Amino acid sequence: MSKTYRAVTLPKFGAQHLMLTERTVPEPSPNEIVIRLTSASVNYRDVVVVDGTYRPDMALPIVPLSDGCGEVVSIGDGVTRFKVGDRALPVYTRGWTNGPATLEQRTARTLGGPFDGVAREMIAVSEDNAVHAPSTLSDREASTLPIAALTAWTTLKQAGARPGQWVLTMGTGGVALFALQFAKLAGASVVALTSSQEKADLLSTLGADAVVNYQDTPDWAPVVRDISGGGVDIAIETVGSTLPQTLQSMAFNGFVGVIGFLGAKQAPADIGKLIGGCIRVQGIATGSRTNLEEAISAIDAHGLKPILDEARFSMDQVGEALKRQASRGHIGKITIDLS
Repeated sequence: MSKTYRAVTLPKFGAQHLMLTERTVPEPSPNEIVIRLTSASVNYRDVVVVDGTYRPDMALPIVPLSDGCGEVVSIGDGVTRFKVGDRALPVYTRGWTNGPATLEQRTARTLGGPFDGVAREMIAVSEDNAVHAPSTLSDREASTLPIAALTAWTTLKQAGARPGQWVLTMGTGGVALFALQFAKLAGASVVALTSSQEKADLLSTLGADAVVNYQDTPDWAPVVRDISGGGVDIAIETVGSTLPQTLQSMAFNGFVGVIGFLGAKQAPADIGKLIGGCIRVQGIATGSRTNLEEAISAIDAHGLKPILDEARFSMDQVGEALKRQASRGHIGKITIDLS
């Protein structure tokens, strides 16, 4: 085995500054595993981390990207959860095994900033900060799970998704598509927002009960309320700026999981709607390792397949992958081959 491996590093903010470097292959400490990463996937968070708008005070350099999959190639003393040859995913938030996250975990213990991420060929992590990859998915497919699938699963779990409910999803990004698939597993009906017929066809194929084109219908809240018979029970708010219309779309006692700000970080809220409708609005920051393991079990049991964007990138094209993510021209998850 080579004594070095390749890593993409960010010495200063801006995708144009990303560079390939060589690092020494890590030796596992006690209770650690070393994973040879084969695939990574891109999240919108990676875009704003690299361009410096997410955490402009973040110490550099870092290795970007948060989601990856690979094979365990060595283990340290005391490791019991993995063996050499197992396929594994590093978890996004170190130390978050179950229950709610702590402030320190949320702000200081995440991969892809401030901890080095997965845009590299090797990573050493505590065995408690990794999960087994789904047996039914390839490494490329599995690399999409640690943030997108986990966030969708956690949101629907906190909302208490069940048969007879209506769920609102937005777009064809990773979280939205996983939320659609998981909502259908829970027995709920789904109304999905999108911007084109091509995307509408995909959403229908995945099980969406109704699709609304927000380009054709900018004032979509009344349409969503009509489709769902008085309002949706759960909304997966990925855009941020759409929150005012989302609140108008909700049924009494509805749940809004706010997980992104693709449109804007600021949005006016109708306090009357919140109070009068007894609506819960919850910020969602991915989820625990236990929740990820639950999502993976559901994926394996039901044969769910992540939707992968047609574009596929190599390790020296991380900047191009981030550009595609930022352009919002993708459908599903953008992936990067690391080997």
